[in-house]
Amino acid sequence: MKTTPKRICIYPKDVQTITGKSYRQSARLLQRIKEEQNKPQSSLVSIDEFCEYTGLKKQLVENYL
Repeated sequence: MKTTPKRICIYPKDVQTITGKSYRQSARLLQRIKEEQNKPQSSLVSIDEFCEYTGLKKQLVENYL
């Protein structure tokens, strides 16, 4: 039986589902994480980076994805 690979990046729609914020607020949160990590604007935010920034546990976040 094959297992589906887990995602490693997080998108505004995911943040919206997890936090209950609007899509635009979620996109801004991911943008702040990129700025703090000195990442280019076109780069992706990993689940680990999101969890570190927000203080949420990785297992809780993965349950929503």
